[in-house]
Amino acid sequence: MTTPDKIPVTVLTGFLGSGKTTLLNRILTEQHGKRIAVIENEFGEIGVDHQLVVNAEEEIFEMNNGCICCTVRGDLIRILGSLMKRRDRFDYIMIETTGLADPAPVAQTFFVDDEMRERLALDGIVTVVDAKHIWQHLDDSTEAKEQVAFADVILLNKIDLATPAELDKLEARIRQMNPAARLFRTRDAVVEMDQILNLGGFNLQRALQVDPMFLEPEYPFEWAGVYELAPGSHQLVLQDGPDPAMNVVLLPVKSADYGGLEAVQLEAVLSFSDEEIPVAPGSALRPGPGLCRLDLQGKGEKRFPLETPVGGAYALFTEHHPDEFQAAVHGSALLEPVVAKAYKPDHEHDSEVSSVGIAVPGDLDEKKLNHWLRDLLMNKGPDIFRMKGVLAIQGDSRRFVFQGVHMLFDGRPDREWGNEPRHNSLIFIGRNLDRAALTEGFQQCLARP
Repeated sequence: MTTPDKIPVTVLTGFLGSGKTTLLNRILTEQHGKRIAVIENEFGEIGVDHQLVVNAEEEIFEMNNGCICCTVRGDLIRILGSLMKRRDRFDYIMIETTGLADPAPVAQTFFVDDEMRERLALDGIVTVVDAKHIWQHLDDSTEAKEQVAFADVILLNKIDLATPAELDKLEARIRQMNPAARLFRTRDAVVEMDQILNLGGFNLQRALQVDPMFLEPEYPFEWAGVYELAPGSHQLVLQDGPDPAMNVVLLPVKSADYGGLEAVQLEAVLSFSDEEIPVAPGSALRPGPGLCRLDLQGKGEKRFPLETPVGGAYALFTEHHPDEFQAAVHGSALLEPVVAKAYKPDHEHDSEVSSVGIAVPGDLDEKKLNHWLRDLLMNKGPDIFRMKGVLAIQGDSRRFVFQGVHMLFDGRPDREWGNEPRHNSLIFIGRNLDRAALTEGFQQCLARP
């Protein structure tokens, strides 16, 4: 979204005590070669660190590394206007919000004010997370959730105060809430400036690096493997795992390849919506529709016979990844799946804050798109924290890039598509999002041949 004639703006947010001021002090004192203007959105404060202020009589202060810091003594737009009078003295603007703030109002500044839109561009939102104490707020603080959900970059800070297992658990929770954000583990908020500046808005490749299954639909299972099984009895063997039970479905397939697996995916989804059939260790699993709930309570190895009266290819769909239970299929020897696939599971996602990614080929009908977006933002805008995307508009040789905050939308033509295949990639991050409705609504905007 950032263009050469606009100043990129980074919004820095994070719950109380996360380390935002530590990061700002680094920005203002270290010789990183960047010219950054910093606005601290803590009303009544005089700069980030009194030791750094050169002239406390001015609203805009030049710092000892060439950066500038302004205090908030009035409206943010007025401060930005004053800052732009010294446009030749900086290349970036960073705005720190209060620890209890929803970052949306600050981000919205760059959508609603015409002058700000012409001169400034929201480059990204950076959220600092206290790795030790954020658990106290993620479940009961709307602000903490929204700070994570709005982020383009998340700094998992104070990692020296948490164990590796605690960090892994926290990172998994954060990625469930916002899989598109880049995440860095930091101590004392030490991070390269290039990791938090010049983000450039929506970047599908970056999102896929964070979550390779980012654009895939969610399934009620996490893994499937196709096995060639001879007639007779085999064994599904599981060790102790994270849950006392696991749902599985065993289905015959026509061919032991990815085509055969994909052909029965829908049948597996339907089976996972069936009533669970309890299966105790030692009880047989037979191929066919039906959801089997394996009882894994107690310590030690659990064995479940797989009865296959007819030899052939069979697909085993499992609620959890087999690695979590060291699951394996045995015949006369250990059997490896001919093909296997990991799926994006729907049972791990935060029930309130989530994301919906859509990737659809083809050109869009501009009128249909505008109508859909208008209705969507009017009815669902308060629940949409962020949206970003790259679109192909019928009749336009340029990419159309957009981003939005709640009910506010900013989009414009970008560079030419050139040799790049025309496509549509977008993401919504927010509260109680309906993936099916969003996907169907967007597909209705496609231009008809």
